[in-house]
This record gives sequence, C-alpha cells and structure tokens, in this order.
Amino acid sequence: MDSLKTLLTNKLSGLLIIDSLWQLGVLLIAVLFAWKLNRQWNSFLASHLGNSEQRGFSRFILRGSGHIIFPIITLLIMYLGTSILQSYNIVTPILNIIIPLLLSLAAIRITVYSLRRAFTKTQNLRAWEGFISISIWSLVALHLLGWLPDILNALDRSAINFGDNRISILSVFKFIIIVGVYIVVARWLAILIEQRTKNSTMISSSMQVGLSKFANVILYSVAILIALNSVGIDLTTLAVFGGAIGVGLGFGLQRIASNFISGFILLFDRSIKPGDVISIGDRFGWVVALHARYIVVKDRDGVETLIPNENIITSEVTNWSYSDKHVRVKIPVQISYNDDVEQAMQLMLDTCCISTRILKKPEPAVRLVAFEDSGIKLELRLWLDDPEEGVGSVKSDINLAIWKSFKNNKITIPFPQRDVHILNN
Repeated sequence: MDSLKTLLTNKLSGLLIIDSLWQLGVLLIAVLFAWKLNRQWNSFLASHLGNSEQRGFSRFILRGSGHIIFPIITLLIMYLGTSILQSYNIVTPILNIIIPLLLSLAAIRITVYSLRRAFTKTQNLRAWEGFISISIWSLVALHLLGWLPDILNALDRSAINFGDNRISILSVFKFIIIVGVYIVVARWLAILIEQRTKNSTMISSSMQVGLSKFANVILYSVAILIALNSVGIDLTTLAVFGGAIGVGLGFGLQRIASNFISGFILLFDRSIKPGDVISIGDRFGWVVALHARYIVVKDRDGVETLIPNENIITSEVTNWSYSDKHVRVKIPVQISYNDDVEQAMQLMLDTCCISTRILKKPEPAVRLVAFEDSGIKLELRLWLDDPEEGVGSVKSDINLAIWKSFKNNKITIPFPQRDVHILNN
C-alpha cells in the first residue's frame, strides 16, 4: 500500500513538473516574441515620428502603442497558450498568476502615458503617477489573494442615504476614478480643439484663446456631470447645491467670478489679444497669455506681471496695437535763438537713417513747436511698427545722433538762464 502511494505521489509530482515546464515554455515564447515585436515597432515609430513632441490624436495613439505593445502581445500569446494547455487538461496556475500582473502593468503604462500627454510634467503629476501605480498593484494583490470581493462588499455596505440616493464608500471611490478618467479625456479633447483653432487662419488669436477656454469649461463640466450620473446620483438633487454655489459666488467668490467673467469678455470682444502692446498705469509691455483669471504682461526687463482681468475691464488701458501697430515717437530738442533753425531741423531729420526700425512711410518730420524761455523747441516725429521691441532704444540712438550732429555743426542746445537785477534800497 505504501509503495502504491509513493508511486502515485511520484507520478503526480512528475505531472506537475511537466505542467510547469509547459507553462514556462509558453511564458518564454510570449516574452521573446513580444520583446522582438516591441523593438521593431518602437524602431518604426522612431524613424517615422522622430523625437518631436507635437500633439495630435494619431500621434497619441501611435506613441501610446509603443508603451503597451509589450504587455499586450505577451498577454495575447499567454491567453492563447493557456487555452491550448487547458484543452489538453493541463492546469495553468503559473499563467493564471502572471496574466493579472501583465494586465496591471499595461494599465499602469497607459495611465501614466495618458497623464503625461494630457498634463504638464510636475512633481504633483509624478506623485499621482506613483499613487495610481501603487493602487493598481494593490488591487491585483488583493485579487490574487482572493480578498478583493469581500473588501468591495464591505465598502458597499458602508453607506448613507440622501433621499432616494444611496452613497457608499465604494460609490465614492468609483466616482473619483470615473471623474479622473473623464477629466483626462476632456483634457485630450480640449488640447485637440486648441490645436485645430491654432492651425486655422480664419480665427483671430484672441478668438482662439476664447474658444480654447470655453471648451475647457464645457468639457470639464460635462465630465463631472457624466461621472455623477454614472455612479447613480440623480442630477436633479444638485439644485440645492447649485443655489448654495450661487450664494457663495455672491459673497465670498465675488471677485473670482468677476475676474472669470471679465476674462471671457476680453476674449470675445477682442480688445486685448496675445501679442498686443499695452500700458496700464505705470506698466508697459506686451501681452504674453490670456488666462481665465488674469493676463500676463511682459515688459522689456523680462519681468512678467499678472494683471487681474477685472482691472483690465474697469481701468483705462492703452493698447498700442489695437487696430494698427504703427506708433509715433516724439523726440523734443531745444536750440539757441542764435542758431539756424532750418539747418537744425534738417540735421534732426537726417538722423532718422541710423535705425532700420524707423519707417519711411509715413515719413519722419520735424516741427517747430514753441518759443521757450531758454530757446526754440523743435520736435522730431517718426513712426515705428514694432512697439513690442520698445521705443527707448530708438530714442536713445536718435538723441545720440542729434547730439553728435549738432556738435559737429556748432548748433547749441541751451540750458535755462535767468537774469538777476540787484536793486538799491
């Protein structure tokens, strides 16, 4: 009897070893084939797409396939191998463990790639990537241990009722996941809309920004509403919360709402657009970007100032390039009453040839403005079409040229003089 048990045990051990070898063979074939195909596909992408960071739906799909092709191909071959082995009554415990691990690897790769293509790479994004990866691996571990169904049931039983709506911890987790997925999708669509509008020559720059911001608001709002509906929350019950938000906007969020609405007014009335040269108060510079709450103005020192949209709407703003980028620059100069006025005017006019930024049409001109106490006031008037480059450099060059020209031709620039009469008692 003992010899029979020993024989059966040896046979069973041999069968298990053979089954394990078959499974390891399937795994080895799947990994080698997927690795080879992954190398060839990534070489194809590198030769056709290069290292360009251009965005686009087709590029997103192609580059994304390079991140998930290895686990996906491995999974397909392992599924096929598992089906074949099971048809010959060969158990596949090893493959049954590896398949969920590969699924989690594919999910992590496509999630991380999607986040990096949808949002700017920051430390917060990397933290979220780590959190998502740990969460996916934890779910797979609970699934392999067989604890996942019990944990899900426990989370679903922990619930509270709001009228006809039942909200459990599980539904909250589902809502967060669905909102995250829909927001990423909304971000992709917003980027796609922004690219299409930028490539259009029929849409102005301010309208491009306006359409992009409007699309962001609409898509994110729709994403949240769809997520609420997906977890079974009746949207009609949100009317009370909508009223509370309205009250909050009327009090604590009044300035934020004002800046937000002012931003859309600026975008759609096209009074301010990216690239415009403006001056507001003591700030002078060109508009770098328009945002929902503020605009970014960069001056000649490279300093970027964030100006709330409400200030732009309610304050007086000088737009140097609103309808025409041509601006006139005035350079006043005084000469002595003893000098030849016509000669001085011609010398001032001749200095306009030193700068290529000065336009020939309209032509520069010199005017006799006034007879001052100390001398005759002349004014050189010239035109530029690139105010974003600043006017200070042109004024400096012209003033220096006038000084040299006057000095060579003995034209005097007078200084204030006063006659003092001393009277007796």
